[in-house]
Amino acid sequence: MTPTVVLPVIIGVLYAAGVYLLLDRSLTRVLLGFLLLGNATNLLLLSAGGPSGLAPILGYAEPEEMSDSLPQALILTAIVITFGIAAFVLAIIYRSWRLVRQEVIEVDEEDRRIARRSDTDADDIDPDDLAPEDRPAMHADTFAADNEVERSLARQYSGIASDDVDLPPTQRRKR
Repeated sequence: MTPTVVLPVIIGVLYAAGVYLLLDRSLTRVLLGFLLLGNATNLLLLSAGGPSGLAPILGYAEPEEMSDSLPQALILTAIVITFGIAAFVLAIIYRSWRLVRQEVIEVDEEDRRIARRSDTDADDIDPDDLAPEDRPAMHADTFAADNEVERSLARQYSGIASDDVDLPPTQRRKR
């Protein structure tokens, strides 16, 4: 029996498409990418299991005719893990949709501010030497600023019902 190149190519394409979709900001595409990675892993484990054989039951077949049951057990485990993480990502997508009415993750201003920083090693930074707006959250002098933000959010969203008790309602950004 000659080995075929089709199965490794399919596995490679599934891995490439899965990684490509994981790098997107849309949570639905992230979910699809993760599912593709899970299926590619299952195919890889299946192809690594060797040729098919008889059921691995003593007395039913000779040991050299039996199939290896370890790849099958690993595939079942991978299916359960993929299902659990897919359910978790679906819950995150649902929660994101309920809060902001979109499932695409926007660029955060904090990310932009950090990207503008120079190439300074994180170990060399002393929070007391930074400007107050650059200090990490929960630093000693950030509590007053947090209270001001809470008050401004309470003024901005007063009278608007929220679907979460502790979070203010968000409005869709106009572009």
